[in-house]
Amino acid sequence: MQISLDGFVARPDGQLDWMWLPGERDPAGFNTVLELAGSSDTILLGRKMTREFIDHWENVVDSQPNSPEQPLAQLMVNMRKIVFSRTQTAISGRNLEVENGDLAAAVQALKAGPGKDLLVYGGAGFVSSLISHNLIDEYYIIRNPIAIGSGLSIFKTDKLLKLESSTPYKDGKILNKYLPV
Repeated sequence: MQISLDGFVARPDGQLDWMWLPGERDPAGFNTVLELAGSSDTILLGRKMTREFIDHWENVVDSQPNSPEQPLAQLMVNMRKIVFSRTQTAISGRNLEVENGDLAAAVQALKAGPGKDLLVYGGAGFVSSLISHNLIDEYYIIRNPIAIGSGLSIFKTDKLLKLESSTPYKDGKILNKYLPV
Protein backbone atom coordinates (compact mmCIF):
# COMPACT_ATOMS: atom_id res chain seq x y z
CA MET A 1 0.00 0.00 0.00
CA GLN A 2 1.06 3.54 -0.60
CA ILE A 3 0.38 5.80 2.33
CA SER A 4 0.75 9.51 3.05
CA LEU A 5 2.92 10.88 5.87
CA ASP A 6 -0.23 11.39 7.91
CA GLY A 7 -1.38 7.78 7.44
CA PHE A 8 -3.95 7.89 4.65
CA VAL A 9 -4.14 5.59 1.61
CA ALA A 10 -6.54 7.82 -0.34
CA ARG A 11 -8.27 11.18 -0.08
CA PRO A 12 -11.76 11.16 1.54
CA ASP A 13 -13.30 10.76 -1.95
CA GLY A 14 -10.93 7.89 -2.82
CA GLN A 15 -8.64 9.98 -5.07
CA LEU A 16 -5.01 8.87 -5.36
CA ASP A 17 -3.60 11.91 -7.19
CA TRP A 18 -1.13 12.63 -4.36
CA MET A 19 0.80 9.39 -5.05
CA TRP A 20 2.36 10.75 -8.24
CA LEU A 21 4.43 13.64 -6.99
CA PRO A 22 6.07 16.01 -9.44
CA GLY A 23 9.62 15.18 -10.43
CA GLU A 24 11.55 12.09 -11.33
CA ARG A 25 10.47 8.69 -10.06
CA ASP A 26 13.23 6.55 -8.63
CA PRO A 27 13.61 3.51 -10.94
CA ALA A 28 14.74 1.47 -7.92
CA GLY A 29 11.28 1.91 -6.37
CA PHE A 30 9.60 0.71 -9.56
CA ASN A 31 11.96 -2.28 -9.70
CA THR A 32 11.03 -3.20 -6.12
CA VAL A 33 7.33 -3.12 -7.00
CA LEU A 34 8.10 -5.26 -10.05
CA GLU A 35 10.00 -7.79 -7.88
CA LEU A 36 7.13 -8.00 -5.36
CA ALA A 37 4.65 -8.58 -8.17
CA GLY A 38 6.96 -11.21 -9.67
CA SER A 39 7.03 -13.11 -6.37
CA SER A 40 3.24 -13.50 -6.52
CA ASP A 41 0.83 -15.39 -8.73
CA THR A 42 -2.51 -14.04 -7.49
CA ILE A 43 -3.78 -10.52 -6.84
CA LEU A 44 -6.61 -9.94 -4.37
CA LEU A 45 -8.82 -6.92 -4.99
CA GLY A 46 -11.84 -5.27 -3.43
CA ARG A 47 -14.73 -4.62 -5.80
CA LYS A 48 -14.76 -0.83 -5.49
CA MET A 49 -11.31 -0.28 -6.99
CA THR A 50 -11.32 -3.16 -9.46
CA ARG A 51 -12.70 -1.36 -12.53
CA GLU A 52 -10.07 1.40 -12.37
CA PHE A 53 -7.28 -1.14 -11.70
CA ILE A 54 -8.29 -3.44 -14.58
CA ASP A 55 -8.90 -0.61 -17.05
CA HIS A 56 -5.57 1.06 -16.27
CA TRP A 57 -3.36 -2.02 -16.63
CA GLU A 58 -5.19 -3.46 -19.64
CA ASN A 59 -4.95 -0.05 -21.36
CA VAL A 60 -1.19 0.10 -20.74
CA VAL A 61 -0.74 -3.41 -22.19
CA ASP A 62 -3.03 -2.84 -25.18
CA SER A 63 -2.37 0.80 -26.09
CA GLN A 64 0.94 1.95 -24.63
CA PRO A 65 3.68 -0.39 -25.90
CA ASN A 66 6.43 2.12 -25.07
CA SER A 67 5.22 2.90 -21.54
CA PRO A 68 7.83 2.44 -18.81
CA GLU A 69 5.01 0.68 -16.89
CA GLN A 70 4.82 -2.07 -19.55
CA PRO A 71 6.71 -4.77 -17.55
CA LEU A 72 4.46 -4.26 -14.51
CA ALA A 73 1.36 -3.96 -16.69
CA GLN A 74 2.13 -7.34 -18.30
CA LEU A 75 2.34 -8.94 -14.85
CA MET A 76 -0.85 -7.25 -13.62
CA VAL A 77 -2.86 -8.29 -16.69
CA ASN A 78 -1.52 -11.84 -16.96
CA MET A 79 -1.69 -12.68 -13.25
CA ARG A 80 -4.74 -14.37 -11.72
CA LYS A 81 -6.95 -11.79 -10.03
CA ILE A 82 -9.67 -12.50 -7.48
CA VAL A 83 -12.17 -9.76 -6.73
CA PHE A 84 -14.06 -10.02 -3.47
CA SER A 85 -17.61 -8.73 -3.71
CA ARG A 86 -20.88 -9.12 -1.85
CA THR A 87 -22.88 -7.53 -4.68
CA GLN A 88 -21.47 -8.66 -8.03
CA THR A 89 -21.02 -12.17 -9.38
CA ALA A 90 -19.20 -11.26 -12.60
CA ILE A 91 -16.76 -8.49 -13.50
CA SER A 92 -15.06 -8.24 -16.87
CA GLY A 93 -11.29 -8.37 -17.08
CA ARG A 94 -8.52 -10.72 -18.12
CA ASN A 95 -7.68 -13.56 -15.73
CA LEU A 96 -10.27 -12.24 -13.30
CA GLU A 97 -12.67 -14.16 -11.11
CA VAL A 98 -15.15 -13.01 -8.48
CA GLU A 99 -15.38 -14.47 -4.97
CA ASN A 100 -18.69 -13.98 -3.15
CA GLY A 101 -18.05 -16.29 -0.21
CA ASP A 102 -16.77 -15.64 3.29
CA LEU A 103 -13.67 -13.42 3.05
CA ALA A 104 -11.67 -15.06 5.84
CA ALA A 105 -12.43 -18.62 4.69
CA ALA A 106 -11.64 -17.83 1.05
CA VAL A 107 -8.33 -16.12 1.83
CA GLN A 108 -7.28 -18.89 4.27
CA ALA A 109 -7.99 -21.47 1.55
CA LEU A 110 -5.91 -19.51 -0.97
CA LYS A 111 -3.05 -19.17 1.52
CA ALA A 112 -3.12 -22.92 2.23
CA GLY A 113 -3.15 -23.84 -1.45
CA PRO A 114 -0.22 -24.26 -3.83
CA GLY A 115 1.48 -21.40 -5.60
CA LYS A 116 3.40 -18.23 -4.94
CA ASP A 117 2.50 -15.36 -2.65
CA LEU A 118 -0.80 -13.51 -2.73
CA LEU A 119 -0.58 -9.79 -3.48
CA VAL A 120 -3.24 -7.36 -2.25
CA TYR A 121 -3.89 -4.18 -4.20
CA GLY A 122 -6.83 -2.80 -2.23
CA GLY A 123 -8.92 -0.66 -1.89
CA ALA A 124 -8.91 0.77 1.58
CA GLY A 125 -12.07 -0.95 2.88
CA PHE A 126 -11.00 -4.32 1.52
CA VAL A 127 -7.52 -4.07 3.03
CA SER A 128 -9.08 -2.96 6.32
CA SER A 129 -11.18 -6.11 6.32
CA LEU A 130 -8.12 -8.29 5.70
CA ILE A 131 -6.29 -6.55 8.56
CA SER A 132 -9.22 -6.94 10.95
CA HIS A 133 -9.32 -10.69 10.20
CA ASN A 134 -5.52 -10.98 10.72
CA LEU A 135 -5.05 -12.25 7.17
CA ILE A 136 -1.95 -10.20 6.27
CA ASP A 137 1.40 -11.93 6.74
CA GLU A 138 3.65 -9.12 5.48
CA TYR A 139 2.90 -5.42 5.13
CA TYR A 140 4.77 -3.52 2.40
CA ILE A 141 3.93 0.13 3.02
CA ILE A 142 5.31 2.83 0.76
CA ARG A 143 5.42 6.07 2.75
CA ASN A 144 5.05 9.08 0.42
CA PRO A 145 6.63 12.42 1.36
CA ILE A 146 3.30 14.27 1.44
CA ALA A 147 0.62 14.95 4.04
CA ILE A 148 -2.91 15.13 2.64
CA GLY A 149 -4.73 16.25 5.80
CA SER A 150 -7.60 13.76 5.76
CA GLY A 151 -8.60 10.62 3.96
CA LEU A 152 -9.13 6.88 4.12
CA SER A 153 -7.13 4.70 6.50
CA ILE A 154 -6.60 0.95 6.38
CA PHE A 155 -6.14 0.69 10.16
CA LYS A 156 -9.35 0.90 12.17
CA THR A 157 -7.98 -0.34 15.50
CA ASP A 158 -4.59 -0.71 17.15
CA LYS A 159 -2.25 -3.00 15.22
CA LEU A 160 1.25 -3.63 16.53
CA LEU A 161 3.73 -4.37 13.75
CA LYS A 162 7.46 -5.14 13.76
CA LEU A 163 9.63 -3.24 11.27
CA GLU A 164 11.50 -5.86 9.24
CA SER A 165 13.25 -3.54 6.78
CA SER A 166 13.21 0.00 5.45
CA THR A 167 14.38 1.16 2.02
CA PRO A 168 14.58 4.86 1.13
CA TYR A 169 14.33 5.99 -2.49
CA LYS A 170 15.72 9.09 -4.19
CA ASP A 171 12.22 10.46 -4.82
CA GLY A 172 11.59 10.70 -1.07
CA LYS A 173 9.44 7.57 -0.80
CA ILE A 174 10.34 4.93 1.78
CA LEU A 175 9.34 1.27 1.56
CA ASN A 176 8.81 -0.22 5.01
CA LYS A 177 8.23 -3.94 5.41
CA TYR A 178 6.39 -4.86 8.61
CA LEU A 179 5.43 -8.20 10.13
CA PRO A 180 2.53 -8.75 12.50
CA VAL A 181 3.59 -9.14 16.14
